[in-house]
Amino acid sequence: MEGRDTQYKRVLRYFDRDGDGKVSQSELRHRLSMMGGELLPKEAEMAIEELDSDGDGLLSLEDLIALMEAGGEEEKLKDLREVFYMYDNERCGFITPKSLKRMLKKMGDSRSIDECKVMINHFDLNGDGALSFEEFRVMMQ
Repeated sequence: MEGRDTQYKRVLRYFDRDGDGKVSQSELRHRLSMMGGELLPKEAEMAIEELDSDGDGLLSLEDLIALMEAGGEEEKLKDLREVFYMYDNERCGFITPKSLKRMLKKMGDSRSIDECKVMINHFDLNGDGALSFEEFRVMMQ
């Protein structure tokens, strides 16, 4: 599949609506609301203040990497499960080529079903054509 840095850049692009390479409070709130979450303006301000390494009031790629790599194993597993469920938009307990295609499209990366099948097959340990959470976890390590 893709490298860790490429995945982080993809996450940054997803949140970065204006394409300036950084995530503002409003961009953070907007994307989280699209994913079903809610962040109040003060919460967004506090989150960015806590994570902003250069004091510009925005989250850079490095800040997002630090956020995504921070925390204990339990927190990482919880976060990974949340990401898995974003991809499992069919709510079947697996990431299928169709659900992968749909999520990638939301993130601005258009892939064919065949390309998604190839991506999944690379980490599909039991050969069922879909990724279970455990296979996804192995892929993300």
